Amino acid sequence: MNASLQSARFWVVTVAAVLTVALTFSLGNWQLRRAAEKTALQTAIEQRNTLPALDNRALLATENIANVLHRQALLQGVWQEAHTVYLENRPMGGRSGFWVVTPLALENGRPWILVQRGWIPRDFADRTRLPATSTPPGLVSVRGRMAPPPSKLYEFEGVQNGRIRQNLDVAAFSAEIGQPLLMVSLLQTGPASEGLLRDWAAPAVGVDKHYGYAFQWFGLCALVAGLYLWFQLISPRRKKRHASHPQP
Repeated sequence: MNASLQSARFWVVTVAAVLTVALTFSLGNWQLRRAAEKTALQTAIEQRNTLPALDNRALLATENIANVLHRQALLQGVWQEAHTVYLENRPMGGRSGFWVVTPLALENGRPWILVQRGWIPRDFADRTRLPATSTPPGLVSVRGRMAPPPSKLYEFEGVQNGRIRQNLDVAAFSAEIGQPLLMVSLLQTGPASEGLLRDWAAPAVGVDKHYGYAFQWFGLCALVAGLYLWFQLISPRRKKRHASHPQP
């Protein structure tokens, strides 16, 4: 290989290595920034959880509903059992079953709020058979934690209706039942009751995964830099030194 070709190869490899190192180092730092943002969010969630519990008036007076997420709440209203929905393929305690979601009409009747009341196991012999639960009549007090609407799972295209559903879109469900719904839900807490379990997972923002990704990017950065130094600088010099000082 002539000198000009070797020089061209060296600079091509050098430019590629520098770009790769810069990119992977930048991505590692970006993941660290994301981790810092998630840490701040986790702190905010914990702080909100220590605030006094919201009541009906405080909830309805909130201008930005996102500001009440993860706060404790004690709401009063009447269950709208006729509109109860069972979200399938939802786990709790390592078992598959249904999340039971029932609208609660607040004391003034409008708007309603979706309450994730708890979990029940499914009947694997008959997927359409629902375990027995009870819904107290009249005015009730429901304690829980303000949360986003029920999380969505992958679903095939088609209209979601009936008691058993894969997902529940708040806007579409509001139009379906003809009642305004708050764009937030109440995750009912407390001991098991009414045939429902409530061992909800604590809110998690996924800080650890960003540290994991950052470690991978920085590791790749170090690997590329190390390989470049060895094969482009250290190894050629060792070969030249050995060639100029042959063993007797």
